[in-house]
Amino acid sequence: MPLKTSTTNPNNTPLLIRPSPSALPFYGSPNAASNDPGHTLTNDLEQQPVATGTIPPSENVNATNTNNAAHVPGQVKRELKQRHIAMMALGGTIGTGLFIGTQRSLAEAGPVGALIGYTFMATIVYSIAQSVGEMTTFIPITGSFAVFVSRFLSPAIGAAVGWLYWFSWSTTFGIELSVIAQTIMSWYGGISVFVWISVFLVLLTATNFLPVRLYGEIEFVSATIKVVALVGWIIYGVVMVLGGGPRGFIGFKYWHDPGVFGPGILVSSPVFSKFLGLLSALVNAAFTYQGVELVGVSAGEASNPRKAIPRAINRTFFRILVFYLGSIILLGLLIPYNHDSITLKENASPLSSPFVVAIVNSSTPILPHIFKGVVLITIISAGNSNIYVGSRLLYALGTAKIAPQFLTKTNQFGVPIYGVLCTGTMGLLAFLAVTKGAVLLSWLLNIGAVAGLVCWICISMSHLRFMKALKLYGLSRDRHLLYKSWGGRGYVYYSLVGLVVVTVLQGFPAYFDWSVYRFLTTHISIIIFVALWAFFQLFLKTPIFVTLEDVDIVTGSKLEELQELAAREGKTATAIDIGDYLWDEGPEEKPTTLWGKLVDIIF
Repeated sequence: MPLKTSTTNPNNTPLLIRPSPSALPFYGSPNAASNDPGHTLTNDLEQQPVATGTIPPSENVNATNTNNAAHVPGQVKRELKQRHIAMMALGGTIGTGLFIGTQRSLAEAGPVGALIGYTFMATIVYSIAQSVGEMTTFIPITGSFAVFVSRFLSPAIGAAVGWLYWFSWSTTFGIELSVIAQTIMSWYGGISVFVWISVFLVLLTATNFLPVRLYGEIEFVSATIKVVALVGWIIYGVVMVLGGGPRGFIGFKYWHDPGVFGPGILVSSPVFSKFLGLLSALVNAAFTYQGVELVGVSAGEASNPRKAIPRAINRTFFRILVFYLGSIILLGLLIPYNHDSITLKENASPLSSPFVVAIVNSSTPILPHIFKGVVLITIISAGNSNIYVGSRLLYALGTAKIAPQFLTKTNQFGVPIYGVLCTGTMGLLAFLAVTKGAVLLSWLLNIGAVAGLVCWICISMSHLRFMKALKLYGLSRDRHLLYKSWGGRGYVYYSLVGLVVVTVLQGFPAYFDWSVYRFLTTHISIIIFVALWAFFQLFLKTPIFVTLEDVDIVTGSKLEELQELAAREGKTATAIDIGDYLWDEGPEEKPTTLWGKLVDIIF
């Protein structure tokens, strides 16, 4: 029988929740549940006949569409393959934050200070990736982490997080367009910057109306270019450090002079200013790492999410670790932190990319222009991702009824058309950024970084509640999860505490050098989040926090799939044990060519 709605949710609020195990007959007859406190879902399941068979792709209730299936209006399509998901997760984090944003960390914290900041944030990012992976493989839905916050914490918090995250990604799109135009202008100055902004605004928005598999291919190609270029730059950096360039052996020359820690910021005390510089590097690192959670946004469009997502997360993090930390180490060896090109605060163009500066500083001809082209491709790819992520977030918010319902409308390709239009419209901010690039870049960094920190905090809290709900429902993380995060509850608490501390301390510039502008720059995302939370709390009239008994771990999960299969076969469900049941979501994509096999191994 269908799962009924919560008895504590009479107003049919946007949150799709389920009543406590003692009140809900998950499977079988209406009397299947027991009021015995020790009675669990697994107890009921083990008393039922076995439901055998597999769930083919066309019958999988979560796989809304496949390549060969007719499109259902209002639903997205599952057309992203494992390689798309992997490269979106990897390429989505290799962008403006890495190629340009690292400039500020090096200038303020120095090479070792920046390395400490990026290493610490990497340990937190790994926890976030693991949390998203565990929840998303169990409930693979579009815009998953925003939906998880709604289900596991509260609808109001979920709505606030979803809208804040969309605001961050959509405003970033305007900045990306501005930088794209200014980069091209540095080569071809005869055409107005406004023309280039208009061209790429239309081009990137139009691209996102195409089938999602084409978006996946575009991102796969652009992400491959970014990864290959970054690998090439790392090899180049190692060669230059070891003496293979015109300047001879560099080694740790710049760690001795001017030093391993930068000048710091804001105060005259050498020690305290360096500490503040380190905190600044943490915020910059948070902005740079953002995007690792994108696998959760795209889960609803993955053709085989329970195979693709764990593989993407496990492989992607270690690549990011090598690429980011390897790049930070080499940048610190190749550029002194007091180099004029990275200390020019007002320079917000790709020319200030420390990667390009490192090549110029090593006196290598031609290569700076080539890598500048890579930066351009990176920013174009980032702009494309901005629209994709923003549109899927609006779709998820609309599906959860915490955004206007027209945002759930899709075209014949399963693309949320109004979500794309609304996100693309934010690109008009690029016209403002033409004259105030440095100011808007500063706002971008802080809005994006703090918005990401708030979202990560909510992801960690949601994961803790998810684990508690599993236990309450009598489900084991070892037996009943297809993907189990490493480190358990303790690692999630470590991430949560670290994120809260960084979020609180990131506003320090406003208190040492007070101005309304500084305060808004460092706190605008927190202010927006609190305002949205209060608004949706009043609008939705739901509890401040969902009780653990009403946490929904069923809708869109493998529990729901198993019930649907059992109902179609005229049977009742058995205990859900991965070893006893085969989840067949279609054959995994197997490459046949040599190049395809090589790509599969690497990505």
